[in-house]
Amino acid sequence: MSFEVEVRAAFRRGDSAEVMRTAGAELERARAAGDAAGEVEALYAMSRVSIRGEDLPRAAELASEALAVAERSGDRRLEERPRHVLAGVTRMAGDFERARELYLASIALNEELGQAEMVNSEYHNLAFTELNLGNLARARELFLAGRERVFREGYDSFVPYVCVAAAALASAEGDHPYAARMVGLTDTAYAAIGQVPDPDDGLELDAVRTRALAAVGEVQFQAEYAVGAAQTPAQAFG
Repeated sequence: MSFEVEVRAAFRRGDSAEVMRTAGAELERARAAGDAAGEVEALYAMSRVSIRGEDLPRAAELASEALAVAERSGDRRLEERPRHVLAGVTRMAGDFERARELYLASIALNEELGQAEMVNSEYHNLAFTELNLGNLARARELFLAGRERVFREGYDSFVPYVCVAAAALASAEGDHPYAARMVGLTDTAYAAIGQVPDPDDGLELDAVRTRALAAVGEVQFQAEYAVGAAQTPAQAFG
């Protein structure tokens, strides 16, 4: 198993200690070997752990360092992950106008590189940015287009993120019972693939959970949650 596959799997399992252990070793190896790709991937992995630990300044520092390595290498493909993290850190810090700019730039880069799945992922993130800016109609348009694209193209690993989007959209529209149901669906969808949400999506999901509980109360929340948890995404979305 390659370092990239191993470290990303560990992150998605929520094993931050394993990410830092393997990333530290890879960073040392890559710098000694002059391997820009390995150095970027290691710094990227470490920056994501910093995000999960809510140390956004450190995450931005590591991602910026990774981006500088990528730019010096002249390989545009190496810029993609650091730019993605910098956009995410900016969004989580609440600078949504700047985050929108960074996501649009990331989308353009991924289109240039022919990376359709990454384009889809960044449109998902852009939708959350628009939602946080109060642009509900635009966010809805992006979320629904993303859902259709994920199922059409068979982006199976992204299905849980479609569920997060549905929960957030329902919450923003004031349908808190349905939002609670979608939280149940989301938790089940992540468990089914042995992963946890990325930090930014996890933050959005926690906010939906909190709002739904406050709106409908514990008893109704648990009842709606159970309905969602018993479904598959295909059943929920047809």
